[in-house]
Amino acid sequence: MSSTLLEVTRAGHEEIERLERLIVKDLQNEPASSKDRLFQSHRVRNMIDTITITTEKLIDIYEDKDNARKDEIAALGGQTATGSNVFSAFYDRLKEIREYHRKHQAARVVDANEEYEELLKEELRIEFRGEEAFGRYLDLHELYNEYINSKFGEHIEYSAYVEVFSEPQKIPRKLKLTRQYREYLENLLEYLIYFFERTEPLQDLDRIFTKLATDFEEQWANGMVEGWENESQENGNVPTQHAAIDLDYYSTVEELMEVGPEMLKEALAALGLKTGGTVQQRAERLFLTKHTPLERLDQKHFAKGSRRSEQNGTPAAPKEADNSKEIALLEAKLRKICELLYETIVRTKENIEKKQALTYEEMEAEREEEEVQADTESDDEEQQIYNPLKLPMGWDGKPIPYWLYKLHGLGQEFKCEICGNHSYWGRRAFERHFKEWRHQHGMRCLGIPNTKNFNEITSIKEAKVLWERIQERQGLNKWRPDLEEEYEDKEGNIYNKKTYTDLQRQGLI
Repeated sequence: MSSTLLEVTRAGHEEIERLERLIVKDLQNEPASSKDRLFQSHRVRNMIDTITITTEKLIDIYEDKDNARKDEIAALGGQTATGSNVFSAFYDRLKEIREYHRKHQAARVVDANEEYEELLKEELRIEFRGEEAFGRYLDLHELYNEYINSKFGEHIEYSAYVEVFSEPQKIPRKLKLTRQYREYLENLLEYLIYFFERTEPLQDLDRIFTKLATDFEEQWANGMVEGWENESQENGNVPTQHAAIDLDYYSTVEELMEVGPEMLKEALAALGLKTGGTVQQRAERLFLTKHTPLERLDQKHFAKGSRRSEQNGTPAAPKEADNSKEIALLEAKLRKICELLYETIVRTKENIEKKQALTYEEMEAEREEEEVQADTESDDEEQQIYNPLKLPMGWDGKPIPYWLYKLHGLGQEFKCEICGNHSYWGRRAFERHFKEWRHQHGMRCLGIPNTKNFNEITSIKEAKVLWERIQERQGLNKWRPDLEEEYEDKEGNIYNKKTYTDLQRQGLI
C-alpha cells in the first residue's frame, strides 16, 4: 500500500511532524539528573538526525529527476500513453486495494503514536571511559604520556598538564613545525571533539568551526594569530630584515660586520642560510638578503637540509608557510573547544587534586557512591512524599517532626486582616504578632490605639466596632494616650506612653 511515491511522501511528512512533536514533548520534561539530561540530549539528537534524513529523501522525491512522481500523478488522473480514461484508472486502484486487503485479512491497524512514545523512554548506550565518569571529567592520560615523551613537551605532573594543554601558544615556535607536534595536536583535537559530541550532542560543532575558520583566515592574513605573529607571509615570502638585525640601518658590509659573529650567526640560521665562515663572509651572506628575495638566492648559500632550500626545483618556503598555517588552525580549534569545555576542565582539575589526597580504597568507595547516587537520584525525585497528617514542610522539603508540630501548634493557621491578611502558623506566633510593627502599623492606619482591649481582634470591622463602643462608654475625650497607649522596648517590656517617655529621657532605655 505504501509502494507509491505519493504514499511515501505522505508518510515522510507524517513522520517529520510526529518527531517534531516528540522533541517538544521531551524537552518540556526537566531531567532529574545529569545522566537523564544526557540521555534526553542524545534522544533529541537522534530524532533530529532522522528528520534530516527523511527531509533529504523528500527533497529527492520533489526534485523528480526521473519523472516518476510526474508519471504517477498523471496515472492517477487516468492519463496513459493511449489516452485519458479516468474511470479505468479509478477501478484499477480499487481492484488493487481490494486485492491487498484480501491477502492481508489478519492485518491490524498499528497506532504509530505508541511506537513513537517508546522513544521517550529509551536510554541510549553512550560509551564513556571509567575515568570520564559518564562525561563529568576528561581522560587525558594517553595524550599526557605523548606530551612528556616528545621534544616539545616538558616532564610535568598530570595535574599540571591539565592546566597547560589548552595553551599551545606557550610552546616555542621552532618546536611546532614538526610531524610529531602535528600528530599530537590532531590526536588531542580528535579526542576533545569526540568527548564534546558525547556530552553536548545538540551543539553544532561544524558550524562553530566553520565560523572559526573564516575568522582565522582574516587574522592570518593580518598576522594577528596568537602565537604566530609575523608568520603569515603570503607565498612563503620572508622579510629581508631579521628580528634581531634590521638591514635597513646598514648600507655596507663593513657596517654590518660590527654587529658581531654571534648575532650574524643567529640571523643567518633564522633565514636557513649557512652560518659558517669568517665574520666578513657571514656579513656578506646576510647582506645579500637585503635586496634579493630568498627564493632567488643561489642554492650554495643555504644550509644543507634547510627547510628553505629548494627541493625538486621548487622552493620549500611556500610548503613551510602552508604547514605553519595548518598547525595554527589546529591550535585555534583547540583553544575554541577548550573554551566550550571550560567547566569540564575545571571539574577535572578539582577531581585530580581531590584524588591526590585519597587512598585507593577511598577512591573506590567514592566511585561506588557516585554510581549509586546517580542511579537513585531520579527515583528520589519522583518518589511521592508520605505525609498522611499533612504536616507543614521543612527547609529540606520534608514534613517536620510531629512533636515539633504539637509543641508549637504549627498546624493552626491564623490570619489577621489588620496585618494585610498575613498568615501566622501556630498559637505562639499569633499571640506575639500583636506586639510586632506590622500589627501596630495597621492599627495606626485605622486611627485606633493598639491597647490590650484589642488583643485577639483580627478583623478591621470588629476593631472599629469595639473602638466605637469604647468611645461611647468613656466619651470622645476620655481616652488618655499617655496612660493607655503602649510602647515596647528592645527587650520586649511593655510600658504606657508616659512611662516610656520618662525612661527614655533618663537614658534608661
